[in-house]
Amino acid sequence: MTDVANNNCDVTRRHFFGDCGVGVGKIALASLLTGATPRSSDARQQPSGDLTPCDPHFTPQAKAVIHLFMAGAPSQLDLFDYKPKLAEYEGKSIPPEVIGGQRYAFIRPDAAALGPQYQFAKHGQSGIELSEILPHLGHVVDDICLIKSVHTDQFNHAPAQIFWNSGFPRPGRPSLGSWLAYGLGAETTDLPAFVVLSTGSGISGGAANWSSGFLPTVYSGVRFRNQGDPILNVTSPEGVDSQLQRETLDLIGDLNRRRLNVEGDPEIATRIASYEMAFRLQSSAPELMDLTSETTATLEMYGADPEKPSFARACLLARRMIERGVRCVTIYHSGWDAHTNVAGNLKNNCGKTDQASAALVSDLKQRGMLDETLVIWGGEFGRTPMVESNPALGRKLGRDHHPQAFSMWMAGGGMKGGYSYGATDELGFHITEKPVHIHDLQATILHTLGLDHERLTFTHQGRQYRLTDVHGHVVHDLLA
Repeated sequence: MTDVANNNCDVTRRHFFGDCGVGVGKIALASLLTGATPRSSDARQQPSGDLTPCDPHFTPQAKAVIHLFMAGAPSQLDLFDYKPKLAEYEGKSIPPEVIGGQRYAFIRPDAAALGPQYQFAKHGQSGIELSEILPHLGHVVDDICLIKSVHTDQFNHAPAQIFWNSGFPRPGRPSLGSWLAYGLGAETTDLPAFVVLSTGSGISGGAANWSSGFLPTVYSGVRFRNQGDPILNVTSPEGVDSQLQRETLDLIGDLNRRRLNVEGDPEIATRIASYEMAFRLQSSAPELMDLTSETTATLEMYGADPEKPSFARACLLARRMIERGVRCVTIYHSGWDAHTNVAGNLKNNCGKTDQASAALVSDLKQRGMLDETLVIWGGEFGRTPMVESNPALGRKLGRDHHPQAFSMWMAGGGMKGGYSYGATDELGFHITEKPVHIHDLQATILHTLGLDHERLTFTHQGRQYRLTDVHGHVVHDLLA
């Protein structure tokens, strides 16, 4: 799991373009390589591209991650970070000394303050304050670790999303799920190690959020559909039975292996394994996606309709994937970009996500899986204390982008439950206690899975790279 020598002379044009794509071929080689015994970290000196399970750097608390990414950036001021003083300032400009030299895309620095749009109340034994539009989260508040002092370097959606997921604001670096697959290998041969689902509208950062970057393509995330076949064309065409399919794949595999021996192109090996993974998915995918085996009580707890795509259905599928050995599942729920009518935006999105997010935590706990599964909830940055109103753009009562301070929560996987960490000033503009940078979050997440973020490296173009670049510190105060 330390440095891996990467021979650039072996990188072909096909290999390069393969890195830029998304699909079953990304994780294909794993299906030929998984199933071996765990390896020591010293074995990472071998050539890369292996998804055999291997030992972490130290004993982990978590074994898997479910990342609920709220693309578009939810307003922390109306969900998690209650600021009564902000209500007093409503209609008035925030003092210039607070704003400093900060500039915004859609509002002037002297824009009037906008108070909290919803009431807050304390919940659970911990007494953590939450917005009234998060009633379900209130039921599991003693299981979550709420972080109110997160900050990022990025101001716009696409670079901020890519930065959260890969530690770098531009496409080309491996994502969190890819680093986990690279560092720990896979625990299943029937499903990808890293799966991506999406609900809501489009994702600004696109496939760069789950790309393997310069890591071998087997570590990239595989995007599943939220309805029907998880991957298009995974079902055999009419008239092709299992025996014919097997014989066809054997013939194609033999021809590809002959070509591999001649050219040594790693993408040929990936192509061979992609067929094998697809063949296994024909059996594993229908069973995975069929929710009829779930009890009525479970479906009602999530608020999921077995036949209709939704965030709730995606959360339930994520739990089923983790049960079956998937290492990392990321669900992107987009649509939180509230430049206008922040109250309506939040009510709509919380109505779609609150019940299922809380149900996921409860369900994992009931099944004895929460301690070994890290659940992450949050967006790419926060929203301003100032109002955004622009008649020319048809906007009013919204909030602009705010990277200086925002909130998110994590549960399970070794995190403290019923714990609130960090603080912002009385207007929610600046962090005043215990700042947590995105690189610190990434380092802490890797730590819960037994990976040292400074040792989990990959050599590319003569330089050692890691998820946290040259930054990041584990926030030990968040750990149980």
